[in-house]
Amino acid sequence: QVQLVESGGGLVQPGGSLRLSCAASGFSFRLYAMRWYRQVAGKERELVAGITPGGMRTTYADSMKGRFTISRDNAKNTVYLQMNSLKPEDTAVYYCTAARDIYNYWGQGTQVTVSS
Repeated sequence: QVQLVESGGGLVQPGGSLRLSCAASGFSFRLYAMRWYRQVAGKERELVAGITPGGMRTTYADSMKGRFTISRDNAKNTVYLQMNSLKPEDTAVYYCTAARDIYNYWGQGTQVTVSS
């Protein structure tokens, strides 16, 4: 059974940091590109960051560059999103995804709220 379980979300003040984790199981994690998306209610889902299967290449949405860092540990089947200098506009549900060929898996999401 394929599972992606996000954790680490919560309430943080502007300027603060959070580290999201996504634990994967039920598929060959090391063969899949991993991405983080986020979605605000009533708005389209937005790509946050991506990382290749081996972890050698990463990509970021322009608004996240320099603030967010995606990484992965293939030995632990886990992908991370380190978020620094958080802003109120970063408030959203954050989802991790795994993609390879025609296969695309999604987690259930974790809420991140940035507010004073």
